[in-house]
Amino acid sequence: MKKSILQNVSYKVLLEDFKEWLDILGFSKAMQTNYPNQLCEFLYWLECNNYHSINIINKEIVKNYYKYLQQRPNKTRGGALSNRYLNSHQSTLKKFREYLKKHHTKSFDIHIKREKITEEKLKHCSTSEIQILFKAVQYSHPLPRFRARNKALLVCLYSLGMRRNEVINLQLQDILYDKERVFVSKGKNYKERFIPINSYNLRILEDYIFDARIDFKKASESDYVFVTQRTTKMSGGSLEWNLKQIVKATNNNQLQHKHITPHSLRHSIATHLLQAGMDIEDIRQFLGHSSLEATQIYTAILKDN
Repeated sequence: MKKSILQNVSYKVLLEDFKEWLDILGFSKAMQTNYPNQLCEFLYWLECNNYHSINIINKEIVKNYYKYLQQRPNKTRGGALSNRYLNSHQSTLKKFREYLKKHHTKSFDIHIKREKITEEKLKHCSTSEIQILFKAVQYSHPLPRFRARNKALLVCLYSLGMRRNEVINLQLQDILYDKERVFVSKGKNYKERFIPINSYNLRILEDYIFDARIDFKKASESDYVFVTQRTTKMSGGSLEWNLKQIVKATNNNQLQHKHITPHSLRHSIATHLLQAGMDIEDIRQFLGHSSLEATQIYTAILKDN
């Protein structure tokens, strides 16, 4: 969303102090950007609704703000905001509450009851739909190097179950060919893990890295696996755009209306592994979940079918 311009002087000061606090604590550049931007939206919403002091914020006000976010359209791609984006706003408010506790006498409760996750919300593709996506790669771009990159992206997003940020931060040295492992050094909450990769998928990555990647203009300047013609590192937005091109190339109306995202491909591999009989603890480690509870969502959904 376009950055809102605050008028409230006290809110402006709070926002600047919050930015400085994040910098002092050593948060990543991304977090130093995302947290303040989302906090700015919250403070702007408070202004627009005549809440002119942090001291009057209560649980009901925060709930109303969350309802506003659920109804606010996505300015980038249309439709509603994703669950991931809504959750990131909650994370921002939690971090802001932590800041207030350390700097002010009054904080606020931001606990919001989470909706029960249903199969509809936990979107995933069938195995046949995944096969269609991989076949569509050969029609996703007129140039071979882009097609090879798209296929490698699908391997990381689906076959390896990697998150979007894990894919764009993947570096050349993270692919351990002799051990048939991929090292995730920048997972969620900075957690590291190794993901097993079979010889078939490893060959797809090799074909892209050693044959196609070198044809990208900036490739020699970068250690990142996924690069573009203009930059030494693919952005999250570029990754999602490329995925849309793959979906478009399927000429499959059902897939095109399914709104396939990087995270829905991650849901897909988790569901397929569980259906194939893989142990839930092994799936947890594969996905890099912090707790078994997060992985057990898939078990509950399969039982309902």
